[in-house]
Amino acid sequence: METWAGFGSAIASFMFLFAMVKQYFPYQLQAYFTAYTTKIVSFVYPYIQITIPEYRERMKRSDAFSAVEAYLSSSCSQRARKLKADIGKDSSSMLVTMDDNEEVVDEFRGAKIWWYSSKKAPKTNIISWYPGGDERRLYRLTFHKRQRDLIVNSYLGHVLKEGRAVRVKNRQRKLFTNNPSRDWNGSKKSTWSHVVFEHPSTFDTLAMHPDRKKDLIDDLTAFRNSKDYYAKIGKAWKRGYLLFGPPGTGKSTMIAAIANFLDYDVYDLELTAVENNTELRKLFINTTGKSIIVIEDIDCSLDLTGKRKSKKKTDSDEDAEEKKLPPGMDDKEENSKVTLSGLLNFIDGLWSACGGERIIMFTTNHIEKLDPALIRRGRMDKHIEMSYCGFEAFKVLAKNYLDVEDHHLFDAIKKLLEEVSITPADVAENLMPKSVEERKNPNICFGNLIKALELAKAAAAKVEASSKEESSCSVDDGP
Repeated sequence: METWAGFGSAIASFMFLFAMVKQYFPYQLQAYFTAYTTKIVSFVYPYIQITIPEYRERMKRSDAFSAVEAYLSSSCSQRARKLKADIGKDSSSMLVTMDDNEEVVDEFRGAKIWWYSSKKAPKTNIISWYPGGDERRLYRLTFHKRQRDLIVNSYLGHVLKEGRAVRVKNRQRKLFTNNPSRDWNGSKKSTWSHVVFEHPSTFDTLAMHPDRKKDLIDDLTAFRNSKDYYAKIGKAWKRGYLLFGPPGTGKSTMIAAIANFLDYDVYDLELTAVENNTELRKLFINTTGKSIIVIEDIDCSLDLTGKRKSKKKTDSDEDAEEKKLPPGMDDKEENSKVTLSGLLNFIDGLWSACGGERIIMFTTNHIEKLDPALIRRGRMDKHIEMSYCGFEAFKVLAKNYLDVEDHHLFDAIKKLLEEVSITPADVAENLMPKSVEERKNPNICFGNLIKALELAKAAAAKVEASSKEESSCSVDDGP
Protein backbone atom coordinates (compact mmCIF):
# COMPACT_ATOMS: atom_id res chain seq x y z
CA MET A 1 0.00 0.00 0.00
CA GLU A 2 2.85 2.34 0.89
CA THR A 3 4.47 1.52 -2.49
CA TRP A 4 1.37 2.57 -4.42
CA ALA A 5 1.11 5.72 -2.30
CA GLY A 6 4.71 6.60 -3.14
CA PHE A 7 4.12 5.92 -6.82
CA GLY A 8 1.06 8.14 -6.81
CA SER A 9 2.99 10.90 -5.09
CA ALA A 10 5.74 10.66 -7.71
CA ILE A 11 3.24 10.96 -10.55
CA ALA A 12 1.63 13.97 -8.90
CA SER A 13 5.00 15.65 -8.51
CA PHE A 14 5.86 14.90 -12.14
CA MET A 15 2.57 16.40 -13.37
CA PHE A 16 3.15 19.53 -11.26
CA LEU A 17 6.66 19.87 -12.69
CA PHE A 18 5.40 19.36 -16.25
CA ALA A 19 2.75 22.08 -15.78
CA MET A 20 5.38 24.50 -14.44
CA VAL A 21 7.70 23.84 -17.39
CA LYS A 22 4.88 24.28 -19.90
CA GLN A 23 3.78 27.58 -18.36
CA TYR A 24 7.04 29.36 -17.53
CA PHE A 25 9.77 27.92 -19.76
CA PRO A 26 10.49 28.66 -23.45
CA TYR A 27 9.09 26.39 -26.17
CA GLN A 28 12.50 24.88 -26.98
CA LEU A 29 13.05 23.87 -23.37
CA GLN A 30 9.54 22.43 -23.27
CA ALA A 31 10.38 20.27 -26.29
CA TYR A 32 13.56 18.97 -24.65
CA PHE A 33 11.69 18.26 -21.44
CA THR A 34 8.93 16.39 -23.29
CA ALA A 35 11.44 14.31 -25.26
CA TYR A 36 13.41 13.22 -22.21
CA THR A 37 10.36 12.51 -20.10
CA THR A 38 9.00 10.33 -22.95
CA LYS A 39 12.22 8.30 -22.86
CA ILE A 40 11.96 7.91 -19.09
CA VAL A 41 8.33 6.82 -19.29
CA SER A 42 9.18 4.26 -22.01
CA PHE A 43 11.33 2.34 -19.52
CA VAL A 44 8.36 1.72 -17.22
CA TYR A 45 5.53 1.83 -19.78
CA PRO A 46 6.04 -0.96 -22.37
CA TYR A 47 3.32 0.13 -24.82
CA ILE A 48 3.50 2.08 -28.08
CA GLN A 49 0.78 4.28 -29.54
CA ILE A 50 0.06 5.20 -33.16
CA THR A 51 -2.35 8.04 -33.92
CA ILE A 52 -4.38 8.23 -37.14
CA PRO A 53 -6.03 11.67 -37.51
CA GLU A 54 -9.15 12.23 -39.59
CA TYR A 55 -7.72 15.07 -41.66
CA ARG A 56 -4.16 15.01 -42.92
CA GLU A 57 -4.48 18.49 -44.45
CA ARG A 58 -7.16 21.10 -44.90
CA MET A 59 -10.28 19.99 -46.70
CA LYS A 60 -8.88 16.52 -47.34
CA ARG A 61 -10.00 13.53 -45.32
CA SER A 62 -7.36 10.92 -44.63
CA ASP A 63 -7.76 7.72 -46.62
CA ALA A 64 -6.10 5.88 -43.75
CA PHE A 65 -8.73 7.15 -41.30
CA SER A 66 -11.56 6.08 -43.62
CA ALA A 67 -10.02 2.63 -44.03
CA VAL A 68 -9.61 2.20 -40.27
CA GLU A 69 -13.20 3.34 -39.72
CA ALA A 70 -14.47 0.76 -42.22
CA TYR A 71 -12.24 -1.98 -40.76
CA LEU A 72 -13.42 -1.34 -37.21
CA SER A 73 -17.06 -1.26 -38.32
CA SER A 74 -16.64 -4.76 -39.76
CA SER A 75 -14.25 -6.42 -37.32
CA CYS A 76 -14.50 -4.77 -33.92
CA SER A 77 -17.82 -2.93 -33.59
CA GLN A 78 -19.51 -6.05 -32.22
CA ARG A 79 -17.41 -5.66 -29.07
CA ALA A 80 -18.05 -1.94 -28.57
CA ARG A 81 -20.66 -0.78 -26.06
CA LYS A 82 -21.26 2.63 -27.62
CA LEU A 83 -21.90 2.78 -31.34
CA LYS A 84 -22.76 5.39 -33.92
CA ALA A 85 -24.25 4.98 -37.38
CA ASP A 86 -24.07 7.14 -40.47
CA ILE A 87 -24.15 6.86 -44.24
CA GLY A 88 -20.59 7.27 -45.42
CA LYS A 89 -19.53 9.07 -48.57
CA ASP A 90 -20.63 7.15 -51.69
CA SER A 91 -22.00 4.40 -49.45
CA SER A 92 -25.15 2.41 -50.13
CA SER A 93 -25.67 1.24 -46.53
CA MET A 94 -25.34 2.42 -42.96
CA LEU A 95 -21.83 2.37 -41.52
CA VAL A 96 -21.94 1.33 -37.85
CA THR A 97 -18.74 1.96 -35.92
CA MET A 98 -17.67 2.71 -32.36
CA ASP A 99 -18.57 6.07 -30.87
CA ASP A 100 -16.15 8.72 -29.67
CA ASN A 101 -14.22 7.94 -26.47
CA GLU A 102 -14.85 4.22 -26.91
CA GLU A 103 -12.26 1.44 -26.85
CA VAL A 104 -12.24 -2.01 -28.45
CA VAL A 105 -9.68 -4.81 -28.49
CA ASP A 106 -8.48 -6.58 -31.63
CA GLU A 107 -6.19 -9.59 -32.01
CA PHE A 108 -3.76 -10.34 -34.83
CA ARG A 109 -1.47 -13.38 -34.93
CA GLY A 110 -1.50 -13.65 -31.16
CA ALA A 111 -0.90 -9.94 -30.56
CA LYS A 112 -3.45 -7.82 -28.71
CA ILE A 113 -4.23 -4.34 -30.04
CA TRP A 114 -6.34 -1.67 -28.37
CA TRP A 115 -8.22 0.79 -30.57
CA TYR A 116 -9.45 4.02 -29.05
CA SER A 117 -11.69 6.57 -30.79
CA SER A 118 -11.19 10.14 -29.64
CA LYS A 119 -12.31 13.66 -30.47
CA LYS A 120 -10.44 16.82 -29.63
CA ALA A 121 -12.39 20.02 -29.03
CA PRO A 122 -11.05 23.28 -30.49
CA LYS A 123 -8.77 25.34 -28.29
CA THR A 124 -10.40 28.63 -29.30
CA ASN A 125 -13.84 29.80 -30.31
CA ILE A 126 -12.72 30.81 -33.81
CA ILE A 127 -15.13 29.63 -36.50
CA SER A 128 -13.40 27.52 -39.17
CA TRP A 129 -14.60 27.15 -42.73
CA TYR A 130 -12.77 23.85 -43.16
CA PRO A 131 -14.18 20.38 -42.48
CA GLY A 132 -12.94 19.20 -39.13
CA GLY A 133 -11.76 22.69 -38.23
CA ASP A 134 -14.03 22.85 -35.20
CA GLU A 135 -13.06 19.41 -33.90
CA ARG A 136 -10.42 16.80 -34.54
CA ARG A 137 -11.35 13.14 -34.55
CA LEU A 138 -8.71 10.45 -34.46
CA TYR A 139 -8.08 6.79 -33.86
CA ARG A 140 -5.30 5.63 -31.58
CA LEU A 141 -4.01 2.07 -31.49
CA THR A 142 -1.92 0.81 -28.60
CA PHE A 143 0.23 -2.32 -28.55
CA HIS A 144 3.17 -3.83 -26.67
CA LYS A 145 6.55 -2.67 -27.91
CA ARG A 146 7.74 -6.22 -28.52
CA GLN A 147 5.04 -6.44 -31.23
CA ARG A 148 6.34 -3.38 -33.07
CA ASP A 149 7.55 -5.19 -36.21
CA LEU A 150 4.37 -7.27 -36.48
CA ILE A 151 2.09 -4.25 -36.13
CA VAL A 152 4.02 -1.87 -38.39
CA ASN A 153 4.95 -4.35 -41.13
CA SER A 154 1.88 -6.61 -41.20
CA TYR A 155 -1.09 -5.49 -39.11
CA LEU A 156 -1.41 -1.95 -40.49
CA GLY A 157 -1.34 -3.33 -44.04
CA HIS A 158 -3.99 -5.87 -43.05
CA VAL A 159 -6.20 -3.10 -41.64
CA LEU A 160 -5.78 -0.99 -44.78
CA LYS A 161 -6.57 -3.88 -47.14
CA GLU A 162 -9.62 -5.09 -45.21
CA GLY A 163 -10.92 -1.58 -44.64
CA ARG A 164 -10.74 -0.75 -48.33
CA ALA A 165 -12.51 -4.02 -49.18
CA VAL A 166 -15.35 -3.08 -46.80
CA ARG A 167 -15.61 0.37 -48.39
CA VAL A 168 -15.79 -1.12 -51.88
CA LYS A 169 -18.44 -3.59 -50.77
CA ASN A 170 -20.63 -0.90 -49.18
CA ARG A 171 -20.12 1.85 -51.74
CA GLN A 172 -22.73 3.05 -54.21
CA ARG A 173 -21.66 1.98 -57.65
CA LYS A 174 -21.74 4.67 -60.32
CA LEU A 175 -22.35 5.04 -64.02
CA PHE A 176 -20.03 7.68 -65.49
CA THR A 177 -20.07 9.57 -68.77
CA ASN A 178 -17.34 11.87 -70.05
CA ASN A 179 -17.91 15.62 -70.09
CA PRO A 180 -16.89 17.79 -73.07
CA SER A 181 -13.40 19.19 -72.56
CA ARG A 182 -14.73 22.75 -72.46
CA ASP A 183 -16.35 21.87 -69.12
CA TRP A 184 -13.20 20.48 -67.50
CA ASN A 185 -12.12 23.77 -65.92
CA GLY A 186 -13.59 25.23 -62.76
CA SER A 187 -13.77 24.23 -59.12
CA LYS A 188 -16.76 21.90 -59.52
CA LYS A 189 -16.04 20.60 -63.02
CA SER A 190 -14.44 17.28 -63.81
CA THR A 191 -13.71 15.02 -66.73
CA TRP A 192 -16.53 12.65 -65.76
CA SER A 193 -20.05 13.09 -64.40
CA HIS A 194 -22.03 10.27 -62.85
CA VAL A 195 -25.31 8.90 -61.60
CA VAL A 196 -25.94 5.98 -59.26
CA PHE A 197 -25.74 2.67 -61.12
CA GLU A 198 -28.84 0.62 -60.30
CA HIS A 199 -29.29 -1.65 -63.31
CA PRO A 200 -31.10 -4.87 -62.24
CA SER A 201 -29.45 -7.20 -64.79
CA THR A 202 -27.62 -10.24 -63.39
CA PHE A 203 -26.25 -13.46 -64.83
CA ASP A 204 -29.29 -15.24 -63.43
CA THR A 205 -31.58 -13.14 -65.61
CA LEU A 206 -29.30 -13.02 -68.66
CA ALA A 207 -30.69 -14.93 -71.66
CA MET A 208 -27.62 -16.97 -72.61
CA HIS A 209 -26.66 -20.62 -72.97
CA PRO A 210 -25.64 -21.95 -69.51
CA ASP A 211 -22.29 -23.33 -70.74
CA ARG A 212 -21.25 -20.02 -72.31
CA LYS A 213 -22.46 -18.17 -69.24
CA LYS A 214 -20.38 -20.37 -66.94
CA ASP A 215 -17.32 -19.90 -69.14
CA LEU A 216 -17.68 -16.11 -68.90
CA ILE A 217 -18.23 -16.17 -65.13
CA ASP A 218 -15.11 -18.32 -64.66
CA ASP A 219 -13.09 -15.91 -66.79
CA LEU A 220 -14.27 -12.87 -64.83
CA THR A 221 -13.59 -14.59 -61.50
CA ALA A 222 -10.09 -15.55 -62.58
CA PHE A 223 -9.38 -11.96 -63.63
CA ARG A 224 -10.64 -10.49 -60.37
CA ASN A 225 -8.39 -12.80 -58.32
CA SER A 226 -5.25 -12.49 -60.45
CA LYS A 227 -3.54 -9.33 -59.24
CA ASP A 228 -0.37 -11.16 -58.20
CA TYR A 229 -0.37 -13.28 -61.35
CA TYR A 230 -0.54 -10.26 -63.64
CA ALA A 231 2.34 -8.68 -61.73
CA LYS A 232 4.33 -11.90 -62.04
CA ILE A 233 3.99 -12.08 -65.84
CA GLY A 234 4.60 -8.35 -66.26
CA LYS A 235 1.20 -7.31 -67.60
CA ALA A 236 -1.09 -4.48 -66.58
CA TRP A 237 -4.02 -5.77 -64.53
CA LYS A 238 -6.71 -5.25 -67.16
CA ARG A 239 -8.69 -7.33 -69.62
CA GLY A 240 -10.51 -6.58 -72.86
CA TYR A 241 -13.87 -7.97 -73.97
CA LEU A 242 -15.46 -7.57 -77.39
CA LEU A 243 -19.22 -8.12 -77.57
CA PHE A 244 -20.49 -8.49 -81.11
CA GLY A 245 -23.74 -9.54 -82.71
CA PRO A 246 -26.99 -8.19 -84.19
CA PRO A 247 -28.97 -5.44 -82.43
CA GLY A 248 -31.23 -6.70 -79.64
CA THR A 249 -29.03 -9.64 -78.61
CA GLY A 250 -28.31 -8.23 -75.14
CA LYS A 251 -24.87 -6.61 -75.36
CA SER A 252 -25.69 -3.68 -73.06
CA THR A 253 -27.56 -6.01 -70.70
CA MET A 254 -24.49 -8.22 -70.45
CA ILE A 255 -22.31 -5.22 -69.53
CA ALA A 256 -24.69 -4.43 -66.67
CA ALA A 257 -24.68 -8.07 -65.54
CA ILE A 258 -20.86 -8.10 -65.50
CA ALA A 259 -20.77 -4.84 -63.51
CA ASN A 260 -23.19 -6.26 -60.95
CA PHE A 261 -21.28 -9.54 -60.72
CA LEU A 262 -17.89 -7.87 -60.16
CA ASP A 263 -19.30 -4.91 -58.20
CA TYR A 264 -17.50 -2.48 -60.55
CA ASP A 265 -18.29 1.06 -61.63
CA VAL A 266 -19.05 1.67 -65.32
CA TYR A 267 -17.45 4.41 -67.44
CA ASP A 268 -19.46 4.91 -70.65
CA LEU A 269 -17.00 6.63 -72.97
CA GLU A 270 -18.52 8.71 -75.77
CA LEU A 271 -15.70 9.06 -78.31
CA THR A 272 -17.43 11.77 -80.35
CA ALA A 273 -17.06 14.14 -77.36
CA VAL A 274 -13.28 13.61 -77.23
CA GLU A 275 -11.30 16.05 -79.36
CA ASN A 276 -7.87 14.41 -79.48
CA ASN A 277 -5.65 11.64 -78.14
CA THR A 278 -4.39 13.80 -75.27
CA GLU A 279 -7.94 14.20 -73.94
CA LEU A 280 -8.45 10.47 -74.31
CA ARG A 281 -5.43 9.77 -72.12
CA LYS A 282 -6.60 12.29 -69.53
CA LEU A 283 -10.00 10.60 -69.38
CA PHE A 284 -8.34 7.25 -68.81
CA ILE A 285 -6.11 8.37 -65.94
CA ASN A 286 -9.18 9.89 -64.24
CA THR A 287 -10.92 6.52 -64.06
CA THR A 288 -10.60 4.41 -60.93
CA GLY A 289 -9.77 0.78 -60.35
CA LYS A 290 -12.54 -1.81 -60.13
CA SER A 291 -14.23 -0.33 -63.16
CA ILE A 292 -15.47 -1.20 -66.65
CA ILE A 293 -14.66 1.24 -69.45
CA VAL A 294 -17.23 0.84 -72.22
CA ILE A 295 -17.27 2.08 -75.81
CA GLU A 296 -20.56 1.03 -77.36
CA ASP A 297 -20.98 0.67 -81.12
CA ILE A 298 -17.26 1.14 -81.66
CA ASP A 299 -17.75 0.79 -85.43
CA CYS A 300 -19.92 3.94 -85.41
CA SER A 301 -17.70 6.03 -83.10
CA LEU A 302 -15.70 8.15 -85.54
CA ASP A 303 -13.58 6.71 -88.35
CA LEU A 304 -11.65 4.11 -86.34
CA THR A 305 -11.92 1.22 -88.76
CA GLY A 306 -8.27 1.45 -89.64
CA LYS A 307 -8.65 2.05 -93.37
CA ARG A 308 -5.07 3.16 -93.85
CA LYS A 309 -5.70 4.95 -97.13
CA SER A 310 -2.75 6.21 -99.14
CA LYS A 311 -4.78 8.04 -101.80
CA LYS A 312 -5.62 11.65 -101.07
CA LYS A 313 -9.24 12.59 -101.00
CA THR A 314 -10.54 14.81 -103.73
CA ASP A 315 -12.92 17.69 -103.13
CA SER A 316 -15.76 15.63 -104.58
CA ASP A 317 -14.96 12.76 -102.19
CA GLU A 318 -15.02 15.11 -99.22
CA ASP A 319 -18.33 16.63 -100.33
CA ALA A 320 -19.81 13.15 -100.71
CA GLU A 321 -18.65 12.15 -97.24
CA GLU A 322 -20.01 15.37 -95.77
CA LYS A 323 -23.43 14.52 -97.12
CA LYS A 324 -23.26 11.11 -95.45
CA LEU A 325 -22.83 12.46 -91.92
CA PRO A 326 -25.14 10.68 -89.48
CA PRO A 327 -28.00 12.75 -88.05
CA GLY A 328 -26.88 14.78 -85.02
CA MET A 329 -23.14 14.63 -85.83
CA ASP A 330 -21.79 18.13 -86.17
CA ASP A 331 -18.51 19.33 -87.64
CA LYS A 332 -16.75 19.11 -84.29
CA GLU A 333 -17.59 15.45 -83.92
CA GLU A 334 -16.61 14.74 -87.52
CA ASN A 335 -13.31 16.59 -87.12
CA SER A 336 -12.34 14.79 -83.93
CA LYS A 337 -8.63 14.05 -83.94
CA VAL A 338 -8.87 10.83 -81.96
CA THR A 339 -6.96 8.34 -84.07
CA LEU A 340 -6.78 4.58 -84.26
CA SER A 341 -3.24 4.77 -82.90
CA GLY A 342 -4.43 6.87 -79.96
CA LEU A 343 -7.18 4.39 -79.18
CA LEU A 344 -4.75 1.46 -79.37
CA ASN A 345 -2.48 3.18 -76.85
CA PHE A 346 -5.52 3.87 -74.69
CA ILE A 347 -6.25 0.14 -74.58
CA ASP A 348 -2.82 -1.38 -74.03
CA GLY A 349 -0.15 1.31 -74.32
CA LEU A 350 1.98 2.70 -71.51
CA TRP A 351 -0.90 4.79 -70.18
CA SER A 352 -3.09 1.71 -69.79
CA ALA A 353 -0.84 0.58 -66.93
CA CYS A 354 -1.84 3.58 -64.79
CA GLY A 355 -3.91 1.89 -62.10
CA GLY A 356 -5.26 -1.63 -62.17
CA GLU A 357 -8.27 -3.93 -62.11
CA ARG A 358 -9.97 -2.44 -65.14
CA ILE A 359 -12.00 -4.08 -67.87
CA ILE A 360 -12.26 -2.45 -71.31
CA MET A 361 -15.31 -3.46 -73.33
CA PHE A 362 -16.29 -2.74 -76.92
CA THR A 363 -19.64 -3.52 -78.50
CA THR A 364 -20.36 -3.68 -82.20
CA ASN A 365 -23.04 -4.88 -84.59
CA HIS A 366 -20.50 -5.30 -87.40
CA ILE A 367 -17.26 -6.93 -86.29
CA GLU A 368 -16.08 -7.14 -89.91
CA LYS A 369 -15.81 -3.33 -90.02
CA LEU A 370 -13.22 -3.15 -87.24
CA ASP A 371 -9.50 -2.97 -87.86
CA PRO A 372 -7.83 -6.28 -86.91
CA ALA A 373 -5.27 -4.39 -84.81
CA LEU A 374 -8.07 -3.02 -82.64
CA ILE A 375 -9.56 -6.39 -81.69
CA ARG A 376 -6.54 -8.70 -81.66
CA ARG A 377 -5.85 -10.87 -78.61
CA GLY A 378 -4.01 -8.85 -75.99
CA ARG A 379 -6.27 -5.88 -76.64
CA MET A 380 -9.66 -7.53 -76.81
CA ASP A 381 -8.68 -10.73 -75.01
CA LYS A 382 -12.06 -12.40 -75.20
CA HIS A 383 -14.52 -12.21 -78.08
CA ILE A 384 -18.11 -12.96 -77.10
CA GLU A 385 -20.68 -13.45 -79.82
CA MET A 386 -24.15 -12.34 -78.81
CA SER A 387 -26.24 -14.51 -81.11
CA TYR A 388 -29.93 -14.99 -81.82
CA CYS A 389 -32.11 -16.58 -79.19
CA GLY A 390 -31.73 -20.33 -78.76
CA PHE A 391 -33.89 -22.67 -76.75
CA GLU A 392 -31.72 -22.55 -73.62
CA ALA A 393 -31.83 -18.74 -73.65
CA PHE A 394 -35.60 -18.88 -74.19
CA LYS A 395 -36.01 -21.03 -71.05
CA VAL A 396 -34.22 -18.36 -69.02
CA LEU A 397 -36.61 -15.72 -70.37
CA ALA A 398 -39.65 -17.92 -69.69
CA LYS A 399 -38.51 -18.34 -66.09
CA ASN A 400 -37.83 -14.61 -65.68
CA TYR A 401 -41.00 -13.26 -67.30
CA LEU A 402 -43.59 -15.95 -66.50
CA ASP A 403 -41.96 -18.04 -63.76
CA VAL A 404 -42.43 -21.15 -65.94
CA GLU A 405 -39.70 -23.80 -66.20
CA ASP A 406 -41.56 -26.35 -68.32
CA HIS A 407 -44.64 -26.24 -70.56
CA HIS A 408 -46.35 -28.36 -73.20
CA LEU A 409 -45.69 -25.67 -75.84
CA PHE A 410 -41.93 -25.77 -75.31
CA ASP A 411 -41.41 -28.45 -77.98
CA ALA A 412 -43.13 -26.36 -80.63
CA ILE A 413 -41.17 -23.27 -79.60
CA LYS A 414 -37.88 -25.20 -79.64
CA LYS A 415 -38.51 -26.40 -83.20
CA LEU A 416 -39.37 -22.90 -84.42
CA LEU A 417 -36.31 -21.35 -82.73
CA GLU A 418 -34.11 -23.79 -84.64
CA GLU A 419 -35.64 -22.58 -87.91
CA VAL A 420 -36.00 -18.83 -87.26
CA SER A 421 -33.48 -16.14 -86.32
CA ILE A 422 -35.03 -13.98 -83.61
CA THR A 423 -33.31 -11.82 -81.00
CA PRO A 424 -33.75 -12.27 -77.25
CA ALA A 425 -35.26 -8.76 -77.17
CA ASP A 426 -38.04 -9.84 -79.56
CA VAL A 427 -38.67 -13.04 -77.59
CA ALA A 428 -38.84 -11.07 -74.34
CA GLU A 429 -41.33 -8.62 -75.85
CA ASN A 430 -43.67 -11.46 -76.80
CA LEU A 431 -43.34 -13.06 -73.36
CA MET A 432 -44.07 -9.81 -71.53
CA PRO A 433 -47.63 -10.04 -70.08
CA LYS A 434 -49.81 -7.20 -71.32
CA SER A 435 -52.47 -7.68 -68.64
CA VAL A 436 -53.17 -9.41 -65.35
CA GLU A 437 -54.95 -12.16 -67.28
CA GLU A 438 -51.86 -12.91 -69.37
CA ARG A 439 -49.72 -12.91 -66.25
CA LYS A 440 -51.91 -15.61 -64.75
CA ASN A 441 -52.18 -17.60 -67.97
CA PRO A 442 -48.78 -18.19 -69.64
CA ASN A 443 -50.50 -20.03 -72.50
CA ILE A 444 -51.42 -16.64 -74.00
CA CYS A 445 -47.82 -15.36 -73.96
CA PHE A 446 -46.40 -18.58 -75.36
CA GLY A 447 -49.09 -18.50 -78.04
CA ASN A 448 -48.09 -14.94 -78.96
CA LEU A 449 -44.47 -16.03 -79.27
CA ILE A 450 -45.39 -18.98 -81.51
CA LYS A 451 -47.39 -16.65 -83.78
CA ALA A 452 -44.45 -14.24 -83.99
CA LEU A 453 -42.07 -17.09 -84.83
CA GLU A 454 -44.38 -18.44 -87.51
CA LEU A 455 -44.72 -14.99 -89.10
CA ALA A 456 -40.94 -14.58 -89.04
CA LYS A 457 -40.55 -18.02 -90.62
CA ALA A 458 -43.02 -17.16 -93.37
CA ALA A 459 -41.30 -13.82 -94.03
CA ALA A 460 -37.91 -15.51 -94.24
CA ALA A 461 -39.28 -18.12 -96.65
CA LYS A 462 -40.77 -15.36 -98.81
CA VAL A 463 -37.45 -13.50 -98.95
CA GLU A 464 -35.60 -16.69 -99.81
CA ALA A 465 -38.09 -17.51 -102.61
CA SER A 466 -37.79 -14.00 -104.01
CA SER A 467 -34.01 -14.26 -103.95
CA LYS A 468 -34.09 -17.57 -105.82
CA GLU A 469 -36.46 -16.09 -108.40
CA GLU A 470 -34.14 -13.14 -109.01
CA SER A 471 -31.17 -15.50 -109.37
CA SER A 472 -33.12 -17.62 -111.84
CA CYS A 473 -34.05 -14.57 -113.91
CA SER A 474 -30.49 -13.34 -114.09
CA VAL A 475 -29.36 -16.74 -115.37
CA ASP A 476 -32.13 -16.84 -118.02
CA ASP A 477 -31.24 -13.35 -119.25
CA GLY A 478 -27.65 -14.35 -119.84
CA PRO A 479 -26.12 -14.66 -123.32
